[in-house]
Amino acid sequence: MGKLDQTRAPILEALEEMKTARLVPFDVPGHKRGKGNPDLTAFLGEKCLAVDVNSMKMLDNLCHPVSVIKEAEELAADAFGAANAFFMVGGTTSAVQSMVLSVCKRGEKIILPRNVHRSVINIMILCGAVPVYVNPDMNHELGIALGMRLSEVEKAIRENPDAKAILVNNPTYYGICSNLKGITDLAHAHGMKMLVDEAHGTQLYFGKGLPMTAMEAGADMAAVSMHKSGGSLTQSSFLLTGPSMNPGYVRQIINLTQTTSGSYLLMSSLDISRRTLALHGEEIFDKVMSMVDYARKEINQIGDYYAYSKELINGDSIYDFDVTKLIVNTLPIGLAGIEVYDLLRDEYDIQTEFGDIGNCLAYVSVGDRPRDIERLVSALAEIRRLYKKDRTGLMTAEYINPRVIYSPQDAFYGEKQSLPLAECKDMVCAEFVMCYPPGIPILAPGELITQEILDYIVYAKEKGCSMTGPEDMEINRLNVMKGIRSAPAATNLI
Repeated sequence: MGKLDQTRAPILEALEEMKTARLVPFDVPGHKRGKGNPDLTAFLGEKCLAVDVNSMKMLDNLCHPVSVIKEAEELAADAFGAANAFFMVGGTTSAVQSMVLSVCKRGEKIILPRNVHRSVINIMILCGAVPVYVNPDMNHELGIALGMRLSEVEKAIRENPDAKAILVNNPTYYGICSNLKGITDLAHAHGMKMLVDEAHGTQLYFGKGLPMTAMEAGADMAAVSMHKSGGSLTQSSFLLTGPSMNPGYVRQIINLTQTTSGSYLLMSSLDISRRTLALHGEEIFDKVMSMVDYARKEINQIGDYYAYSKELINGDSIYDFDVTKLIVNTLPIGLAGIEVYDLLRDEYDIQTEFGDIGNCLAYVSVGDRPRDIERLVSALAEIRRLYKKDRTGLMTAEYINPRVIYSPQDAFYGEKQSLPLAECKDMVCAEFVMCYPPGIPILAPGELITQEILDYIVYAKEKGCSMTGPEDMEINRLNVMKGIRSAPAATNLI
């Protein structure tokens, strides 16, 4: 943290001043501070609607900030140790996509792990960047993808010296951290930019003893989901940049896709949450770590369940672990993570973040209380007692190495046909299939559809995973590239 006065919240202060000005609103939004939509005002409250306003001179403009938003962004950069920070009101999806657009043009390569969020592949469809995938290590016992090995990144750089950037998701949804400093140094030594998807890493900037942040590692850009663990409103995020990036150009890139009607509800929540974390973040995340540590110990004492932590660290593909993540492997009780997720919600009124094939994630924040943790632990103990069964037949793989045949853009926009799932083997996929959360594609456009992948899709559907992506909402059919089956090696891009 730098030298600025972190007790300030310029956007909040400007909104408070606006409220005292008794303005007559002949501008948008049309609900006119809530008066035009009484039902919405009754639901959200007058205080909320009174500050759901449009850009005006005293409130600055998100597309071209010169006053209070500019000040708020400078305070955010100072708090996160960045050269610049940008307020993002399209979620971390928008921040991640702005990172890629800032460094890659059509036909240019970007090195990244395949277990990236769909937002990364989506933007490659739009801009035409070509992915060079580094398949992450797997922990087959837990059924999770790990980080990228340094040697694998070096190999990708050697084979693709013309790549423009390397992108790393750190930490992953599962708390796994790669060797961020090592990968950043490699990228810079070869003239490449380093981008970090820190959607799940706000706490790293403020908690004591947590893994290294992107800005500490010297990364060029990082996308930080303030709303996930930082306390701001859903859909609000920060894009951080280091000194190597031209902030004016990055702003132009952001403005290509971000709304011109930035929500002051979202922006003020970023401003207030940044202030809170800058002033009290260490104390807040110390409390979170303490609750998660207690929960982890209690869950591991139940038997069979495995709430994992730093013992997984191997110095490479698990370089570090984010101990604020409470991930529980459920396979030893004979249930998929999604089945435990459903039981917690349906039978115990406990809403966890997600369940996948082998794991269940309970997102713990400063808003949780010790009695909430006790309730979760008790419910898990009862689920084991009532529902435990033989684990025979349970799948474990949460990630299947893909074979990329065409770029995401060529596949998505190419001529396609719809086929029943069973007839898609050896075809090239032209759309996404994923479980959401976590939003890591099982299939992405341009990838070969194998029998293993088809079996996985059917299994995930049967277990109740929330499957998204395809045009066919029931996922009984897939869009595939027309007339292309087991494309010859000569067409492989990667």
